[in-house]
Amino acid sequence: MYTVVTGAAGFIGSNLVKALNARGQRDVIAVDDLTQGDKFRNLAGLDIADYIDFEEFLLRIGNGDFDDDVAAMFHQGACSDTMATDGRYMMRNNYRYSVTLLEHCQDNDIPFIYASSASVYGAGTAFREDPANEAPLNLYAYSKCLFDHYVRRLLPERTAQITGLRYFNVYGPGEAHKGRMASVAHHLVNEYRRDGRVRLFEGSGGYGDGEQRRDFIHVDDAVAVNLHFRDHPARSGIFNVGTGAASTFNAVAQAVVNACRRAEGESQRSLTDLVAAGIVTYMPMPEALHGKYQSFTQADIGALRNAGFDAPMLDVEQGVTHYVERLISPERAPS
Repeated sequence: MYTVVTGAAGFIGSNLVKALNARGQRDVIAVDDLTQGDKFRNLAGLDIADYIDFEEFLLRIGNGDFDDDVAAMFHQGACSDTMATDGRYMMRNNYRYSVTLLEHCQDNDIPFIYASSASVYGAGTAFREDPANEAPLNLYAYSKCLFDHYVRRLLPERTAQITGLRYFNVYGPGEAHKGRMASVAHHLVNEYRRDGRVRLFEGSGGYGDGEQRRDFIHVDDAVAVNLHFRDHPARSGIFNVGTGAASTFNAVAQAVVNACRRAEGESQRSLTDLVAAGIVTYMPMPEALHGKYQSFTQADIGALRNAGFDAPMLDVEQGVTHYVERLISPERAPS
């Protein structure tokens, strides 16, 4: 029996395949779109049974090729561009594709664990898994929100596990291919190593310069949540995946710079010192993000904890330091 991972060459997907391999699972079908060919680096070194293009996979699902061969499906694939404007593509790729896979899994009693997003909460300040708190600000968020609504309608009559994971701000190894959609930690590491300084957005949404707050979660913790639900197929629903604690962008920048300085044998510096030295600087927010930017997110992880996931998670200083060490190590895995 195979485990299917869609988006397997992507950020979270490749880390999930790596974790499955660490458990001794080799019968993994990797599904993705390698139009952006450099994503192959995330699959290099991983042990998979087969690679299938995402469009071919949909056709083969329709032909019944996998009706009796799939033990579980982790649906991580999606267009994650929060600034995308092609609504037909976004809804076909993120919504309709997901509906088709879910219906196949329900028809064949296959556990279905999929990636949702904290972007569904928009500019709100309540981050509990309740439709009343959902107000997407962009097309990507809407596509995720609509599929969550579809799932909610199916949950009472499900034939197999359906678990949606609303990822907050995930960072870690394997995200380089995401370009401008990579995490702030990734961009800050590259910027500091190139320029000797980092830039954050000026104040917005009532927050001071760099004081906007997000719930940043290391990819290892996000993967651990996926595996927890795979190990407990009776647990269905939609769950936030964050640390439950918001951190400022300033804190991320300080952690990045100090981790880089530590690797170079230099002393640690306070945020005040870094700003005074021009190492942490601030820039205006791009016009394209006005009205579409989440200045604050903080996962309510009560439902996740009630579902039995009780593992501790890395805080920003721990997680960012671990990530920076991976990025700048000469023998590092693909970043």
